[in-house]
Amino acid sequence: MNISAELLRQQAAEILISWQMPQDYIDTVVEVMIDTDLRGIDSHGVGMFSGYQMMRGVGRIIMDGKITIARDLPSIALVDGGHGLGHPVGVFATDLAIEKCKQTGIGAVAVRNSNHYGAAGYYAKRIVGNGLVGMSFTGTPGPGIVPTFGKKAMLGTNPIAFAAPAKRNPPFILDMATSTVAIGKLSIAQRLGVPIPEGWALDKDGNPVTDSTIAREGRLLTPLGGSREQGSHKGYGLATMVDILCSTLAGALIPGVETHNERELSKGNVGHFFLAIDPKALRDDGEFEDDLDELIDALHATPTNDPDKPVMVAGDPEIIAYEDRVANGIPISDGLFAELKKVAEASNAPFLLDQAQG
Repeated sequence: MNISAELLRQQAAEILISWQMPQDYIDTVVEVMIDTDLRGIDSHGVGMFSGYQMMRGVGRIIMDGKITIARDLPSIALVDGGHGLGHPVGVFATDLAIEKCKQTGIGAVAVRNSNHYGAAGYYAKRIVGNGLVGMSFTGTPGPGIVPTFGKKAMLGTNPIAFAAPAKRNPPFILDMATSTVAIGKLSIAQRLGVPIPEGWALDKDGNPVTDSTIAREGRLLTPLGGSREQGSHKGYGLATMVDILCSTLAGALIPGVETHNERELSKGNVGHFFLAIDPKALRDDGEFEDDLDELIDALHATPTNDPDKPVMVAGDPEIIAYEDRVANGIPISDGLFAELKKVAEASNAPFLLDQAQG
């Protein structure tokens, strides 16, 4: 079924209210979640509520966690998220990076003591909305990626997002996991009861698996590329790079280091990293955007072997999804509908989505 963004927004807010989250945090979380679902990134929007409920239940998330600046220099800062849910922390740190960038030409902010912050692309998009080049990286609460040739998860799925402003074209917005797929894609397949393609995940012996339930419960994802023959060492390297930025540089959880994991996991200590660059620091006003338009136009004009499948650039599919979902609603599977109802009932929050069935 399709549910309007407004009704889904109200439902998300009711659950967060029942969790006693401060209203300003609620507004931020709902904004990030619904924007993510509208852009077609179903794995990182309201589909995360069951996971957040679990983390809240074990005390990993402090709903009113205080966000503070631990270290502050003109172009760089370290933010402490107070073990709160990552969306308010991510927005705070992103806006701080934007502020520093506007003053000095570049702004970098590392974050510790946070939690899952939704889709990395939201924060890069927030930066590009200010006419800046933006990057957003995040670690994860636990390991999910198996190193090339390994059979044990050691690294998070560790997303990378990059955004750059154009003029006549929409901004270029790349948002990708460093695993072959995000863990949320396994959750979607499990809800739908469908198998996953070979190369997404491994079983406990390090062999490819296609059963979505085994894959989701095992959480043994391949690095981007799937296998060494197809370049998984590159995804493995990128995932390690993100852990270096978000974990070792920020002083956050290192998921694959067991002693570190045991020490830090009692409270959320996910790390993030944000970078904003002002094109005007390196180019005359408008030159960067003009050149990016030329690049995007050239890529769109690439000859294709199927007229029904034109060449796109990063961000194009999300624009198509956004326009469709604003007009027609956000598709919610029966499995996700049941999950949200269960979360609402367990939280003593009103379940509003029944209205969509009426």
